[in-house]
Amino acid sequence: MNITLNGRTKEIASSQSLREVVQRFSPDLFPVIAEVNGTIVKKSQWDEICLNDGDTIELVGFVGGG
Repeated sequence: MNITLNGRTKEIASSQSLREVVQRFSPDLFPVIAEVNGTIVKKSQWDEICLNDGDTIELVGFVGGG
């Protein structure tokens, strides 16, 4: 199935959780905020969110600096 991840189409196996997708595509992005179809998902819920064909996911990481 296909999802849109940060504006790019990605192919993933069906019934993957949000956590699995974050770990696959952004393993070094920590901390990260995840948004699925326009809704921010708390990290404690990542395992409960099963992605569907056509979902749009945005991952935003934070970096320090000055």
